[in-house]
Amino acid sequence: MLVIGIAGGSGSGKTTVVNEITKKLKERVVVIPQDSYYKDSSDVPMEERLKINYDHPDAIDFDLLCEQLKELKKGRSVEQPVYSYITCSRSKTETVTVNPAEVIIIEGILIFTCKKLRDQMDIKIYVDADDDDRLLRVLSRDILKKGRTLETVMERYQKTVKPMYLQFIEPSKRYADIIVPQGGLNKVAIDMISATIEKSLRDKMKK
Repeated sequence: MLVIGIAGGSGSGKTTVVNEITKKLKERVVVIPQDSYYKDSSDVPMEERLKINYDHPDAIDFDLLCEQLKELKKGRSVEQPVYSYITCSRSKTETVTVNPAEVIIIEGILIFTCKKLRDQMDIKIYVDADDDDRLLRVLSRDILKKGRTLETVMERYQKTVKPMYLQFIEPSKRYADIIVPQGGLNKVAIDMISATIEKSLRDKMKK
């Protein structure tokens, strides 16, 4: 089993890179999104939930993520939590069953900030992109897919997204084994990563 971490700022193109790798590996890979592991805030009044800083490492339940990754590496299935951005809480009744696979991809903006999680990764990839490009993608995504207004998105970007990127996410780049410039548009880098994964799998099988 090969564990791959794919990190990068919001709007950097992480999802595109993950999707391209998944297309090449097909059923051999399973993807674990960091966003499923936001801490449950159902005991907090809604007014306070809306103020949660999702770009801070403290928002992530890294203990659960690390524990479930360990179980997968042992060949056991896990019940991944389901988090709702609408209610800002974790579902009490719904989970997603995740089965072990040859390749496990963990994807998220903050995954390299947790040493315990980094230590379980075989390959760490950081998807990089220009700030302007990332901002445009964040604007497009949050307005079209999440129904937010331009003013709301810009306020959040200035107050949390950009400061947290500079404080936590961008510095975590130093832990990467591979840095992908131009985000998901870098087809050459994606092909090289896929080839590296294939080689690593073959090497592991020989041991």
